[in-house]
Amino acid sequence: MRLVLWGRAYFAMQAIAGFSWWTMVFVSPVVREATLGNLDPAAVAVFDIPLFVIASAVAASGVRVAAVVSTGWTGVVAVALAVYATITTEAGWGVVGMVAATAGSLIALCAVLLGRVPTMWILRGPFAFRPATNRPTAAAYMASTFGQIVLFWGFFLAVLPFAISVLERRWTVALPFPSFSIPAGITVLILASALGISSAVVMSTLGNGTPLPSAMPNRLVIAGPYRWIRNPMAVSGVVQGAAVGLVLQSWLVIAYAVIGSLLWNYAVRPLEESDLEERFGEEFQQYRDTVRCWIPQVSKTQRYERR
Repeated sequence: MRLVLWGRAYFAMQAIAGFSWWTMVFVSPVVREATLGNLDPAAVAVFDIPLFVIASAVAASGVRVAAVVSTGWTGVVAVALAVYATITTEAGWGVVGMVAATAGSLIALCAVLLGRVPTMWILRGPFAFRPATNRPTAAAYMASTFGQIVLFWGFFLAVLPFAISVLERRWTVALPFPSFSIPAGITVLILASALGISSAVVMSTLGNGTPLPSAMPNRLVIAGPYRWIRNPMAVSGVVQGAAVGLVLQSWLVIAYAVIGSLLWNYAVRPLEESDLEERFGEEFQQYRDTVRCWIPQVSKTQRYERR
């Protein structure tokens, strides 16, 4: 029930924000050009005000159909504006706003319809939690782990950030960065990558598994970086993403890294830790109570010896 109220509150805020934005569109040429480009605001308003602003307000009153209409329309507008901005280099800030509104609307819609956000859908199929199958040597686990690193780092830290950076410039929403951002980003990227690789080596050699959910370690690993922080691979990935953003001088890539950290912390981590508690019981409970997830706490982890 509480999440339903939060979902309705979001739609209320979205209705107010939408009304305020349309007011500024008709009052301020700067806002109109930044968010709609050369599109005719009157023609867009004919559809957007009833399907976005009014539908959001009705959804806030508890009408579920209105929540579906508002969310669906928000997604359609986000896609249409993205295509328009990519072709014309106009209305980039409109794309950013509508993509954010689409994400918020989807979460609020789940809250209104289901009373919860179904985070378990993230870990389905090949990403479902499963212990790794037995392999003859630790080298086999390590080879699988490094194969995952090449695949995931290549996509999430190279291909996707580069695409985001290209779109950011195409949509003309790039912001200036200080001159030291590139060398600082390279330095941080190297350090974060070293943390990720060392964590992966410890995981594969001592845990008889890999960092991938579908091939989880068969033993609880409390060694190397895991003595000081519960999930150094996640910390490494988030910092790497932010560092790539600095190298590319892209605030959208940095935002992508921040959003990834929130997604992992609030959607993936609870499911992962529930799985670990089920498999390792009191041993994991003690580890979780002693070692922090994000911030190292050396004094309390000295009891753990390398396993």
